[in-house]
Amino acid sequence: MIQPVRWKTRFEFLADEEVQTIHRASLQIMERTGLVMPLSPTRQTQARDLGLRLEGGRVYFPPHVVEEAVSQAPRHYTLYARNPDYDLRLDGRHGYLSLDGSGTELLDLDTGQVRPSTKADLQQAVRLADALPQISFLWPTVSAQDCLDKIQPLHELEVLLTQSSKHAQAMTAVDPLNARGSVEMAAEVAGGPDALRRRPIISNFQCSVSPLSYDGQSLEAAFVFGEAGIPTGFLNMSIGCGTAPATLAGNAAQANAEVLAGITLFQLFFPGAPTFYGTSATVMELRRGGVTCGGPEDFLLQAIGCQMAHFYGVPASIGTFATGAKASGWQAGVENAISGAVNQWCGADMMCGAGLLNGAKIFSFEQLLLDCEIYDMLRAVSQGFVIKAETLALDVIHKVGPQNHFLAEDHTFEHMHDLWQPDLIDRTPWDEWVQTGQPSTRDRAKERARSIMATHRPEPFSYASRLREIIAEYERM
Repeated sequence: MIQPVRWKTRFEFLADEEVQTIHRASLQIMERTGLVMPLSPTRQTQARDLGLRLEGGRVYFPPHVVEEAVSQAPRHYTLYARNPDYDLRLDGRHGYLSLDGSGTELLDLDTGQVRPSTKADLQQAVRLADALPQISFLWPTVSAQDCLDKIQPLHELEVLLTQSSKHAQAMTAVDPLNARGSVEMAAEVAGGPDALRRRPIISNFQCSVSPLSYDGQSLEAAFVFGEAGIPTGFLNMSIGCGTAPATLAGNAAQANAEVLAGITLFQLFFPGAPTFYGTSATVMELRRGGVTCGGPEDFLLQAIGCQMAHFYGVPASIGTFATGAKASGWQAGVENAISGAVNQWCGADMMCGAGLLNGAKIFSFEQLLLDCEIYDMLRAVSQGFVIKAETLALDVIHKVGPQNHFLAEDHTFEHMHDLWQPDLIDRTPWDEWVQTGQPSTRDRAKERARSIMATHRPEPFSYASRLREIIAEYERM
């Protein structure tokens, strides 16, 4: 079974007035500056009729239109799965971890070399994730680069649907063709379009193009998913100093405006459709012009995005982990532990995601397992503990008394298995560790990954040939 976070309490980094300040700043950006959001002539007419102003290639959003539209988005809904045991209730009380996506390279488990990723690599990664209870839903964590570019997202969705029975987020379908193909494939698995609308086993999101833009193809893809009843979110990936202001407040206000614009447009066209608020905002790495992927600014932007999503009453999908480290070592552990803690303790509904190195470019099997270990340890902290008569253990404390021990007590046997146990972290004595060759945690993760992939088989799936037929049909289009 999957292992979501069940929060006992949540942190808020921003005071209420600070949240309101960012909200008002974003509304001003949307109304005064506007966004480039290419729409078809029919959609342009519809947008004007619904209260938006279109002028000079930009869309301008009156504040009252934004607030009314966003208020229609459902606060709670379910991300369904092929196996109902893996359904994910987005109810504000649970948080779920996904794979990260979509790396273009893979750290080969056998050779230790980095190479371009393939569809077969994605199959292995998803099959491993299917066996991990910490992973609740799936992204295509690496790209199927050996497939035809035009329909590569359909090949990636095929892997998600066949190698696991968990919910699939078809996040690489960013154009209408692949959106339609994704819907058709999901409907085939779900039992038809109506069944898919009742139990959408896939979801999607579209990214803004900072600053203050969207790609017309990605917007059309969002509308395809919206018409099919597929939960569709909007995600920002701004870079402070580059595609966003250097200040965190300015970065956050612009990022918020971009996500709000997507949600607003989606709700105007599809009132009440399930959506979510996503962010993977970061800042520029000042020495070489890359991105930080693991600095304190990243963590603060993650926390702010999470809090703003909850302010609007929609689920938060927050970029989590994705260390800038090149290997599964000290840096990866520090950056991912802090990122994971911030997102869990701020209440991210979806944490995306585990398994990538080098700023989300390289997939590592061992890093996936290490990220799951970090997540699971934090999950134990986030959930706290129960205080009641049984757990206070006053009777057994009185029975044992001073200068004795609790080892032989029934109460100990009844509750000792409640204590968190690591899968990879080494707690063996020094001498035993030396005698076994001083294995590193990374070594243990590699062996664990090999063991799982050698033994785990996903649930049987009878639609594989039909999915391949659908992909072939779209290849001919």
